[in-house]
Amino acid sequence: MSAHYETLKLEKGMYGQAGRSFTQMLEDMDPSENYRGTALEGLDAFQRQLKRFDIHVKGAGSDMVEKFFHTTDSAVLFPEFVSRVVRQGMEEENILPSITATVTRFDGMDYRSIAAVPTEADKELKRVEEGSFIPTTTIRTQENLVRLHKRGRMLVASYEAIRFQRLDLFSVTLRQIGAYIARMHLEDAISVIQNGDGNDNAAEALKVGTSPIGGQAGTLSYDALLDFWSQFAPYAMNTLLVSDDMMLAMLKLQEFQNPLTGLNFQGTGTLTTPLGAKLLRTSALPASTLIGLDRGYALEMICGSDVTVEYDKLIDRQLERAAITSISGFAKLYQDAAKVLTV
Repeated sequence: MSAHYETLKLEKGMYGQAGRSFTQMLEDMDPSENYRGTALEGLDAFQRQLKRFDIHVKGAGSDMVEKFFHTTDSAVLFPEFVSRVVRQGMEEENILPSITATVTRFDGMDYRSIAAVPTEADKELKRVEEGSFIPTTTIRTQENLVRLHKRGRMLVASYEAIRFQRLDLFSVTLRQIGAYIARMHLEDAISVIQNGDGNDNAAEALKVGTSPIGGQAGTLSYDALLDFWSQFAPYAMNTLLVSDDMMLAMLKLQEFQNPLTGLNFQGTGTLTTPLGAKLLRTSALPASTLIGLDRGYALEMICGSDVTVEYDKLIDRQLERAAITSISGFAKLYQDAAKVLTV
């Protein structure tokens, strides 16, 4: 088989195609399935292009940034490299997948979600006798639109300043940009959980020391956590988002001294509460705040676009003020599947 990937003509027009990423365009021109059983099996179309131009992006032997710009064809690969590393930074330590029930791809800035709002009678699992009326669940579109937000960072650097930097080192900065963007999306998600998405569906706000939560205001206790957990029926509180100070307060509770809990934390760094909920710490929450949720029913993430870079500037080495952005929004699914507790 001829090495088709070595003869592809790369150009700027492969970016900016509606609904098609650069890698998808490459895959259309050079399908990975053609390389099954060869030494290139396991590489996607973009990785084959890196091999074509002998560009090493990882490890101690990584090339310098200028390697991308040795030819006009290889320069076209640079924006995709940037977006991939930024996405990697977004995915590292990203807790959004742990709190979203579903992800919806949407091409636009205003999205209308759907909702089923059952009454207390609707929630009861009644017996249906022969010939009797079958209870219904009504699904409707939300009254107000969910607005998506563009979040991003500006890459400010001259080509001369970074051309001799190793790609492995340059990737550290790009991953940090991705981490910043992911943090912005998480803040948006937390805001929607707490305040709603504009459709009168803010989470119920509870406070320690105020019925139905027992305990003393300002102090987190295991009894207060039990009271909080009990408010979720018929949902299950399987995830807890906690602020930094609340994580520390939880770790000091006697119930968290369970040897198995400690062993899991020391071995993996992952904590679950004695209530069985996955514990997620984030500085995006204000102090003395916990959010409990049923991650299977609480939140929908709407992705307007993946990581987008100003490819023209990057290809032409005009890195000064090149924007790296991502568009997303969040919609509440079932209002009672998430609640907020203030200590």
